[in-house]
Amino acid sequence: MSAATRPRIGVLALQGDVREHVHALHAAGAEAVPVRRQAELDEVDAIVIPGGESTTMSKLLGIFDLHDPLVARLRDGMPAYGSCAGMIMLASTILDTRPDARHLDALDITVRRNAFGRQVESFETDLDFAGITDRPGAQRMRAVFIRAPWVESVSPDVEVLARVPEGPAQGRIVAVRQGKVLATSFHPEVTGDRRVHEYFVEMVRR
Repeated sequence: MSAATRPRIGVLALQGDVREHVHALHAAGAEAVPVRRQAELDEVDAIVIPGGESTTMSKLLGIFDLHDPLVARLRDGMPAYGSCAGMIMLASTILDTRPDARHLDALDITVRRNAFGRQVESFETDLDFAGITDRPGAQRMRAVFIRAPWVESVSPDVEVLARVPEGPAQGRIVAVRQGKVLATSFHPEVTGDRRVHEYFVEMVRR
């Protein structure tokens, strides 16, 4: 990686909204490539786990022999960002999931899968995001939640970056960071607002 130029960031391309993340990462100044094999994983500086269906993604990680190599890279300090299902996959504890589901154990958080309800209960809201919307002149971020998880609890090592500002889920945690690992319950890749991806690309550069 040339840290001052374009880091090479992989998007796990087994299932989910891969193309949207690839486009957002390109717009944020990274070289973005799909990752389906260990050889492709070995060539990237960081990884994005996209939204999708977490139990399906868990199964496919095993079928493609990517689970253990991905866990190993994360333990070695590879930066990672997960949106929605990606947050679930990165968590250490998952509520309301299948007993045989595998995860990546890269964030010391407890998440509740489909916490906001079914597809028809998807919603949008504007929220504050620490490190992004608290900059001078910055606007709040439009967040899109689609069958999204929320974070039930975090360890002292985890920084809470965003919460739902109002409504029945007011105060629920929807964005976190622990060291080199970032996760959001919502889908910034679908809004055209590239600030979360720019935040992650800058994390990788540093």
